[in-house]
Amino acid sequence: DILVDGKLCDCDIVVNCKVGDPVPLEVKLTNWSKHSVGPFALTVTPYQDYQNGVHNYELQDAITFVGSNTFYIDSVKPTKDSVYFGALLFLYTGDFYLNIKFHEDNCSRELPLSWFCLPSVHIRAVEPVV
Repeated sequence: DILVDGKLCDCDIVVNCKVGDPVPLEVKLTNWSKHSVGPFALTVTPYQDYQNGVHNYELQDAITFVGSNTFYIDSVKPTKDSVYFGALLFLYTGDFYLNIKFHEDNCSRELPLSWFCLPSVHIRAVEPVV
C-alpha cells in the first residue's frame, strides 16, 4: 500500500497537496511468501508525464525530499509488514507522479511479484490558500 498525506493511493485517485508544505509518504510492504525477503532498497522517483510518451525526471528544482528518496531494507519476514516513511516538498504547482523501484542486493532472493504492481501515485501540487 502507498499512502500520500494519509490517503491511500489507488490508480484512479489524485492526491492534492499544497506547494511549500511537507507531504508525508508511507510505503507499506507485506511479504506473503514463505521466505524472508531482503536485503534490498526502495527508491521513489518523481516525474511529470506530458501525456505524449515523454516523462520528465529532471525535477530537482520542483520537488525535494525531506530526508532521502531511498529506503534501505534489511529484510521483511514471511507474513509480516514493513512500513517506510518519508516526505516530499513541492516547490511549484503541477501534476506529478511517483515511480517506485526496487533494487535487490542479493540476487538469490526474489522479491514478491505483487511488489512490482504498486499503484500509480498521482499528486497534484496546488497553490496554498491565502
